[in-house]
Amino acid sequence: MLTPILDAGSSRPLYEQLYRHIRSEIETGRLKAGERLPSKRTLAAHLKISVVTVEGAYGQLLAEGYLRSEPKRGFFVQAVQEAPPPAVPLPPLAAAPVRPRFDYDFSTSGVDTSLFPFATWAKLMREVLSQQEDTLLASSHPQGIPELRQAIAQHLYRFRGIRADPEQIVVGAGSETLLGFLVQLLGRTGAYGVEDPGYAKTHRILSSCGAKVCPIPLDEYGLNVDLLDAQRIQIAHVTPSHHFPLGTIMPAPRRQALLRWAAERPERYIVEEDYDSEFRFSGRPIPALQSLDVGERVIYLNTFAKTLAPSLRVSYMVLPPHLLARWRQEFWFYASTVPSFEQYALARFMERGHFERHLNRTRMRYRARREALLAAAKTTGLTAVGSFSGGDAGLHLLLWMDRRWQEQELVDRAAAVGVGVAPLSAYDLSAPPAGRPPALILGYTRVDAEKMMPALLRLKNAWGF
Repeated sequence: MLTPILDAGSSRPLYEQLYRHIRSEIETGRLKAGERLPSKRTLAAHLKISVVTVEGAYGQLLAEGYLRSEPKRGFFVQAVQEAPPPAVPLPPLAAAPVRPRFDYDFSTSGVDTSLFPFATWAKLMREVLSQQEDTLLASSHPQGIPELRQAIAQHLYRFRGIRADPEQIVVGAGSETLLGFLVQLLGRTGAYGVEDPGYAKTHRILSSCGAKVCPIPLDEYGLNVDLLDAQRIQIAHVTPSHHFPLGTIMPAPRRQALLRWAAERPERYIVEEDYDSEFRFSGRPIPALQSLDVGERVIYLNTFAKTLAPSLRVSYMVLPPHLLARWRQEFWFYASTVPSFEQYALARFMERGHFERHLNRTRMRYRARREALLAAAKTTGLTAVGSFSGGDAGLHLLLWMDRRWQEQELVDRAAAVGVGVAPLSAYDLSAPPAGRPPALILGYTRVDAEKMMPALLRLKNAWGF
């Protein structure tokens, strides 16, 4: 007869205590397969508990397959399969990479989030919640809500010279998402050419989507168009308004050559990524390559990551009309990848002029930091051993150093004194040109103007110039 010790004062119910005891007896083999258990009334009388308690325990064991019930015969132990052998232990999970923290961080991967207009944004979000109740939770248009696409189209016309119908615009959760869509739209049979040096992330995204990716070396004017045919490139990914990281601005003759290359065959396209074109500090804005395109060969990509915040995760692309038709035919089943809440708030932010005013403020702040960096370099004597390049635009400068140093040595010495800089070689997709001097990339969005001098004094001590 089963005689478990049941504790009426335990937080665990009596039926569960009985169920666990019987299950353990079966799993350890003390109750054999086919062995008959006492009837519910018999066991209840033996343990001085209610029949309902025994019924609850037996019911759970039946449900889990430890018992079987035979009409008019009672309850019998069900054969339990042997436990599988212990699994081979898996290797420990790889630790997530931890970004080093520096007193002065010249990284290019972020923006100064203190410049974000939190009060204005919060007001617009509350407004959206109170006024968009009927549409906020409904499925939005696959290309993004019409209000946001209209605001983007107006912004592109005013600031980039791009005449795009809102219907041509597709809003997506980051440029990575949109690049993945483009590979599906344009296909994987032709090679994709990317700038070298350039964003390694772009190379990895395209490769992970199954595309063949070929690094194309740059010359002083940007992407070398003559090399595209040699590599049998069909899709050229470029950053003509301000190349990252060299800072090259592609001149008009090279842009026209690139457009002529794309026009030679119907399967050729140019993907123009215009990631920081809003930050030009002197002269007139450089026209977007898309604004020069008359043959529907350019797909324009841009993001709010640099102008507002990376975590907003809102990017967009402008498709040529014939590609828009294919998109709507083949990809209309995709839902919008950006929540409607953020889209409505951003649309109002742009419609009411907040975005333009925010751009003007941040442009002034970043220009001051750029000028403070250059002034501190001159004062500390850094310009005697190095020189800056990168054009009067964008959010970073390239520092070319004397050949006496190695790039990694400069990076390591800077890190040792709490200053974060990146080597140009980190963005080489193939072997760098022979004889190229060491160079460092200095983004200035995260270092206040008044901190440029202390930061460069640390570099002076670390590098000994």
